[in-house]
Amino acid sequence: MRRWFGLALISCFMVLIGALLQPASDRLIAAETESNYSAQQDYSQDYGQRLMHSHQGDRPIATPIVAQAPAIPVVSERVTYGSLEGTPVQGYLARPADATEPLPGLIVIHEWWGVNDNIEMMTDRLAGEGYTALAVDLFEGQVADTPEQAREQVQAALQTPERLEENLRQAFQYLQTEQESPSIASIGWCFGGTWSLNTALLFPEDLDAVVIYYGGQITTDAETLSPLQMPILGIFGELDDNPSPETVREFEATLNELGKSAEILIYEDADHAFANPSGTRYNAVAAEDAWNRTIAFLNQHLQE
Repeated sequence: MRRWFGLALISCFMVLIGALLQPASDRLIAAETESNYSAQQDYSQDYGQRLMHSHQGDRPIATPIVAQAPAIPVVSERVTYGSLEGTPVQGYLARPADATEPLPGLIVIHEWWGVNDNIEMMTDRLAGEGYTALAVDLFEGQVADTPEQAREQVQAALQTPERLEENLRQAFQYLQTEQESPSIASIGWCFGGTWSLNTALLFPEDLDAVVIYYGGQITTDAETLSPLQMPILGIFGELDDNPSPETVREFEATLNELGKSAEILIYEDADHAFANPSGTRYNAVAAEDAWNRTIAFLNQHLQE
């Protein structure tokens, strides 16, 4: 017994010596990694809480408006557009039923609820305007019915932002190669609005247009926004605080100072998620005008 106890003490001593002799650079890298992970946790929790506040009392309640038909018949299917660490990633793909040639592509990015009936309906409607529309799934199959569930899946997804970025890269490549889309834009709402802008930042010279519906975490940093080369349409609500009208105006001013092509709209009496007909914040007048402006914007920069 004394022999085994002695060996255990020697083992512990060697581990301690090894840690002390570890190169300082390695210790700094480890500390920095831990610090970055902690900061990422704090960010994801804070963002999840902010979205929770923005959706206070909201629910993804189905309404007849959700069933609004696209302008022309479309066909849709589930497709595998990528793979993350060996796990296939599926999305919802829609295109005009009579399409025979490659069409401009849209990366459609869901709200914090996930790829639910509303997102599939919006994807169908976008396809009905003459596009190949791919609703990506950044939550990889998770769909929330309550704000509490939505907050959890947002926080979980933001723990690995590099996984979200890779998801979007593969979506872009899928539209570009598999669908042969001659031009590609991104569009998203809420959580997806933020990630629509992030998609533009991933492809600052290759994405042809970007549409942002009330993306709460839009950056106003000039250095970050400077590389963007595509036209930008931003759609926000006056009553929203995520982002606030003040932040939106700062975002607009930064883009203008940088000489970017940007159209930024703030709708009166419209709150966060005002364009979602399956939610309790729906504002029909603002939503319809925003939709018409969105289609005109996409047609101008992708179809002409």
